[in-house]
Amino acid sequence: MSSPQSDDKHLWVTWDEYNRLVEGLALKVYESNFKFDMVLCLARGGVRPGDVFSRIFDVPLAILSTSSYRADKGTVQGDLDIAKYITVTRGSLAGKILLVDDLADSGVTLMKVIDHLKANYKDVEEVRSAVIWTKGSSAFKPDYQMQELPHNPWIHQPFEDYDGLRPHQLASWLKKGEKNA
Repeated sequence: MSSPQSDDKHLWVTWDEYNRLVEGLALKVYESNFKFDMVLCLARGGVRPGDVFSRIFDVPLAILSTSSYRADKGTVQGDLDIAKYITVTRGSLAGKILLVDDLADSGVTLMKVIDHLKANYKDVEEVRSAVIWTKGSSAFKPDYQMQELPHNPWIHQPFEDYDGLRPHQLASWLKKGEKNA
């Protein structure tokens, strides 16, 4: 099944497009020669690209949960919540960090997370940011980005199909997928 047509208000992204964008972003970081010690991804949107970066660059993955989109089925930005703890498998957050998220919308999340890191993690030497998309409305310009979106469209990412799916619907969901395959 094909996605609806993208326009100035909506950007529809398939799994293949999403994966190519993440890989292209990783290539941009690599070509910049930035040597980082750890990837810090922002959950939820940065988890997928953060995982890919961690694997490609063979560095530990740290996860920081943040949330601001809760109202109106996740389409209205609210107050930003930053988790108290960062999950990391080895040691603690230190050295050069690549902060990864899916997008810079208003830019507030990335700015506040960087301020949070500077205030609370004295062993962090440098933080650079990487996002797939930067909206024209963003007050923050990341160090690395794949696409700048001047019209500020709502980005329909491929995994959003799961937002409305509930466990009791899985059997019919899978059957529907088999028919479309």
